[in-house]
Amino acid sequence: MPAPGVDLNVCQRGETPSLLFLHGFAGDLHTWDGLWQALDETLPALRYDMRGYGESVARQNAAFSHADDLLYLLDALEIASVDLVGVSMGGGIAVNFAMDHPQRVRNLVLISPALVAWEWSEEWQSLWCPVAERARSGALSEARDLWWQHPLFASTRESKGAVPLQESIMRFSGTQWIRDYQRTALPDVERLHLLHTRTLLLTGGRDMQDFKLIADLLEVSAGSLQRIDRPDLGHLLYLEDANACADAIRCFLQAAPRPALS
Repeated sequence: MPAPGVDLNVCQRGETPSLLFLHGFAGDLHTWDGLWQALDETLPALRYDMRGYGESVARQNAAFSHADDLLYLLDALEIASVDLVGVSMGGGIAVNFAMDHPQRVRNLVLISPALVAWEWSEEWQSLWCPVAERARSGALSEARDLWWQHPLFASTRESKGAVPLQESIMRFSGTQWIRDYQRTALPDVERLHLLHTRTLLLTGGRDMQDFKLIADLLEVSAGSLQRIDRPDLGHLLYLEDANACADAIRCFLQAAPRPALS
């Protein structure tokens, strides 16, 4: 689907999608395969490769916003509002979008979310920098291997999600390690009190500390949030136990208040 500066690769099921998925860093729309299949096959849904990932290749190297791309996509498909599911980086984009465009998001499902302009810890930086350095030196294969071995994915590597995770990392172009053209934004952590969208937060006890802190901040700041924490799972719990995540999402959406009859 043509969008400003990019051709977005979109996968849609049914007409007028009610559920839309945002993948994480180094992922693409195929990382949702397991959860997509575990959910009701009759549920109209949409997933896409975000700009610079998978088959959504930017036509120019210019500053952009993933949230702006999402807004364009909803407008182009004439989707008034949607239930938004985001994981990790995609979760941060979902939070950002819900605060900027609350009328376009009915319900929010966040899986181990990041936050836009989050100040990452020294521990995170010490693990991130060697990956980026390998990529910038041209050793993309080594960068992918380091990312695969990252402590963030320790529990996923031990689970049935190991294969899809490794496959997605091997597909990743690595461009964002070298240079990311996302526009600079103010930290969303400073305005989480503006998040009033009905929210389900899914977290894993084996996640890294940065993401645990983000989850805790969301829990105490957001206006209407239900949290489910799985102490036995990690960052990518939707890969580690797709059926449990699907059940949680299904129950959450089924319990959503119905619009009042006019």
